[in-house]
Amino acid sequence: MNMMATNSIAPLPPRTLEETGLKTVMLRDLLLKTMFRTNVGSANGLSEQLCLPITMVQELIDICRKQALVEAMGTLHANASGEMNFQLSDTGKARALDALSQSEYYGAAPVPLTIYQEQVKRQSIRNIQLTRQQLTGAMGHLVLPPDLIGQLGPAVSSGRSVLMYGPPGNGKSSISNGIRDAIGDQIYIPRAIEYAGQVITVFDPIVHTPAPLPQNDPSALRKRGLQFDTRYVYCERPTVITGGELSLDMLDLKYNATARTYTAPLQLKASGGVFIVDDLGRQAEPPQKLVNRWIVPLEENRDILSLQSGEKFEVPFDTLVIFSTNFHPNEIFDKAALRRIFFKIKIDGPSQSDFLKIFQLVAKKKKMPLDEKALIHMLKVKYPTIENIYANYQPIFLIDQMISICEFEGIPYQMTPELIDRAWDNMFVKEGAIVH
Repeated sequence: MNMMATNSIAPLPPRTLEETGLKTVMLRDLLLKTMFRTNVGSANGLSEQLCLPITMVQELIDICRKQALVEAMGTLHANASGEMNFQLSDTGKARALDALSQSEYYGAAPVPLTIYQEQVKRQSIRNIQLTRQQLTGAMGHLVLPPDLIGQLGPAVSSGRSVLMYGPPGNGKSSISNGIRDAIGDQIYIPRAIEYAGQVITVFDPIVHTPAPLPQNDPSALRKRGLQFDTRYVYCERPTVITGGELSLDMLDLKYNATARTYTAPLQLKASGGVFIVDDLGRQAEPPQKLVNRWIVPLEENRDILSLQSGEKFEVPFDTLVIFSTNFHPNEIFDKAALRRIFFKIKIDGPSQSDFLKIFQLVAKKKKMPLDEKALIHMLKVKYPTIENIYANYQPIFLIDQMISICEFEGIPYQMTPELIDRAWDNMFVKEGAIVH
């Protein structure tokens, strides 16, 4: 994405305490808690901790000094740059402890939900228009049927839900990852959001990858000051990938009773990005139940979350959801659920010619010489035993098996009918009952 486009979606830094959207008392308590927990006492240091401009931090320090919560330590305790340091008074420590008993959250000031909702619109996944070239480039390492890119492109560009189904081992997961790579631009993720005085942490280093700032000249950045609200982190568009471990409670707010703060659910962390539900049908919850949970978000671009008190509130749902399953959709969904999934794309196994292309590519990559006799044996003798059903995972599986055998036997990498047979035996379980 070019610099101008990136700057057009940047959240502007607040210029006054009022523009943060937070109550002054909340900001004051955040300052006191941060001083108490981090022992940082300079305005510059606290500006970094709170992710607020230094002028606003100085204003908060002044408010605290008037209320006798903070006191100056004098020039003797100034830091290396001669900057004044401050410390909590006894009253300030008592107030900090009282604030910590209500919520352990300290550090970066949260972004109010209403302000975050505006930011979501500016950087929506639905604003992205992918070209065939971008998608093909991201899928270049995969051998795909010629019409598949034509089906995937409109699905991804719509920012709506996609269901990929078909037999296992044919690259549904690789295609999902390719879609993620094709999108490849950056957005702003809030460190935390605030609703009704409650703090919900959003930024998660496991999900979010910080990106270099969109600035060609670092000295120009220093001269003009930061050009965006640093309560956000500039990141690659996020991707959340879940498999059989996905459960319905992962889609709810998580409350930490000790810290008395909330953690955003997976779909909120994936805002502006991609949420991949791999292996749908392998979860403990029935697929129908999982999709039912998403009916309102998928149709109305909003999700409903609940606080501990039972109070419900709306958050934006701005996520490209990709469901991937080895089951036929009619086996796991009713018609109403299927209707709500916007695109349904079947990912079949490769044709014989595509299978051979993949086999040749893998062999070249793994430095395994091809052997015509072994290939004929595989296609004419082995594949008829499984009704000539090819899958994308099979070339890498068979070649890796032959490599392991060659290394064990201490012979150069080679492909023979006998090695094909030995590799084949490990690809499938032998039929027949086990006698106990």
